[in-house]
Amino acid sequence: MDNFLNSLPDKIREIVEGKSYTTDDIGKSGSKVYIFEDMVLKITDKPCDDKDAVEMMRWLEGKIPAPQVIAFEEDDSKSYLLMTRIRGKIACDKYYLERPEELVPLLSKSVKMLQSIDISDCPVVKDLDIELEKAAYRVENGLVDISDAEPDTFGENGRFRDPEDLLSWLYANRPSYEPVLSHGDLCLPNILIENGDISGFIDMGNCGIADKWEDMAMLYRSLRHNFDGTYGKVYPGLDPDSFFEELGIEPDREKIDYYILLDELF
Repeated sequence: MDNFLNSLPDKIREIVEGKSYTTDDIGKSGSKVYIFEDMVLKITDKPCDDKDAVEMMRWLEGKIPAPQVIAFEEDDSKSYLLMTRIRGKIACDKYYLERPEELVPLLSKSVKMLQSIDISDCPVVKDLDIELEKAAYRVENGLVDISDAEPDTFGENGRFRDPEDLLSWLYANRPSYEPVLSHGDLCLPNILIENGDISGFIDMGNCGIADKWEDMAMLYRSLRHNFDGTYGKVYPGLDPDSFFEELGIEPDREKIDYYILLDELF
């Protein structure tokens, strides 16, 4: 603990000193996450988007249940974000995976909560111009991990030869744009539930204005994979399309496919 404390900026060390914590390794961000009784500390190697995340978290206060910023500090190599802790079980907790009839309406509600927010003064935009530029940077610098992609995306029997081929396809097949407030990584581990209702959203680093189908595509894929055995156990009794039925909309398969493929480059 002493070594951990000594590495922190003074302001954050003073707040967390003497408090017990656990670490969280769920997710693929590469950040180090320390969970205290009523706070969460996220330490990220720079460069990162934490400044956008901090701006969005401050803008979201009072709009949706999300962590609030306690302190944000940076040094030459890392950023340190200390925020309030949202209580609840993650939506991929075994309890909810065994009870899809409880889970799916709450996932539908999560989308409606986000998309109901007025974005007229939202400070962060994550439209396709920006996201494709980021994807291009990752492709050009060899940062795409194809081993983490869907089985049919790359390779000899895949839809695309390599990330460069996919990037070209994404540029050539840009869909129409329907801007809403987007979480940016709306998957089951980032939605918390308590007392039968959504208690909050976490991991807001990619939140901003984006197309409405981006969140729905990510949540649809997360729902499907949490039930189909991708993560080790099959949970029967769920048709992933029941998510769209609960929302009362017809799924736009082309946009769902597009945003899942875009995410393959991140």
